[in-house]
Amino acid sequence: MERSRIYPQSCFCGTYFWGSCLRGGVLTACLLFLFAVLFGCAETPAPPLNSVPVVTPKAEVKKPAPAPPPAANPVPAPPPVVRAVPVPDDVTVQVAPTLRPPSGIEGQPTRVGLLLPLSGPHGADRLGKAMLNAAMLALFDIGGRRLLLMPRDTGGTPEGARAAAAQLVGEGAEIILGPLFNTSVQATAAITRARSLPMIAFSSDRRVAGNGVYLLSFTPSQEVDAVIGFAVARGLRRIAVLAPDDLYGLAVLTAAREAVLRHGAELARAEFYSPTGEELDKVVKRLANYHARREALLARRRKLRASEDENAKRMLEALENHDTLGELDYDAVLLPEGGELLKSLAPLLPYYDIDPAEIRLLGTGRWDDAKVRLEPALLGGWFAGADRVAAAEFRDRYREVYGAAPPRLASLAYDAMALAAVLGQEAGGPDFSTRAITNPDGFVGSDGIFRFGPDGVAQRGMAVLEIERDGFRVRRRAPTTFESLTN
Repeated sequence: MERSRIYPQSCFCGTYFWGSCLRGGVLTACLLFLFAVLFGCAETPAPPLNSVPVVTPKAEVKKPAPAPPPAANPVPAPPPVVRAVPVPDDVTVQVAPTLRPPSGIEGQPTRVGLLLPLSGPHGADRLGKAMLNAAMLALFDIGGRRLLLMPRDTGGTPEGARAAAAQLVGEGAEIILGPLFNTSVQATAAITRARSLPMIAFSSDRRVAGNGVYLLSFTPSQEVDAVIGFAVARGLRRIAVLAPDDLYGLAVLTAAREAVLRHGAELARAEFYSPTGEELDKVVKRLANYHARREALLARRRKLRASEDENAKRMLEALENHDTLGELDYDAVLLPEGGELLKSLAPLLPYYDIDPAEIRLLGTGRWDDAKVRLEPALLGGWFAGADRVAAAEFRDRYREVYGAAPPRLASLAYDAMALAAVLGQEAGGPDFSTRAITNPDGFVGSDGIFRFGPDGVAQRGMAVLEIERDGFRVRRRAPTTFESLTN
């Protein structure tokens, strides 16, 4: 199989996890779980939100057959598959574990710290609790007996994140997952770097990455590059940007400038709107060059009315249903917005004569919401998103266990925990080194392939999707190997 060449160390996908394939010890561990079968997860109660599993489910296993002697030119075997195991009822709650020696000592667990906003303002606690659910799901799917998850509440603030990180370090955490917000990552990075502990954070602000801090999130640069590259390949070479006037919008504009240069296109126009949604119509009018085009239409009508020519009368009739006259200087508009603000913004484009039938609308991962298909102006729009097959497997697994669909970012916590589980169960002991985390062959997670670059930012294989009335249609599949991205 191709994947056996591409992922020689470790990779995982949804509820299926591709274990390390270079070390004999972990290969044996992978084979031991090869036939573990998933039973009745839908009927099993979800673990409490603040619980820390220390009792790992048992599964009947079969002993692997003795390995044959190595051949002169061995053919790489497909990576073993460990199926998900049922979530058990016997979960031990451990809010603040007693200090113990590090896991390198015989019989001690590998401690994995998890920083999430389990309380706090603006609904961040709901996302934090869902991400904790996802992390515990990965622990039960992939984790072994010697893995201890230690979740701590950041309260959604940098101060809370700093205090929680200091507590985890004092309690022997060997790797930190989270936190979620960029300010919290900045507040905790000094603590983890002082102890040489890696941090797998969930912020999309690449400025906080590097020097032991790895960002597992989707960054605007990769999403923008993917969708602009797809659009340019289909003949749309003049790109306009309509973005929020905040750090995210600035990051999108920077990414768009880089993408058009990389793909041989041009950035024709850029407009910013208030993130609060104030005076959106004025911004869209500027983007549409509405006043000048409106005046051009009125002037044309006056001239035609003054003529007695029959052709002039027919031309006047043809302009009857037009609001403006004149073409726009771009072929596509990149609109990196989501949620309610996207619903308010998108209809204004056709209202001010930016016709989606002629001007293609482009989006980022913020469009990855089933509700966007209810907005007629967005139909036919393209956006970059995660691997659909892998993402669907994770959503189905989460819904089966917890009885509800996961929020978009929950998959990040699942993949971070799964990565920690693989690296924490190496044959010679936990390997959270830079070499292991930045494996160039990458990993397969619940959103498709990813790997960490030298800057600590996750590089991902992105799909491109089109919005249709009944959902999303895949216009370009996400790559399954990093060879296809680099060759």
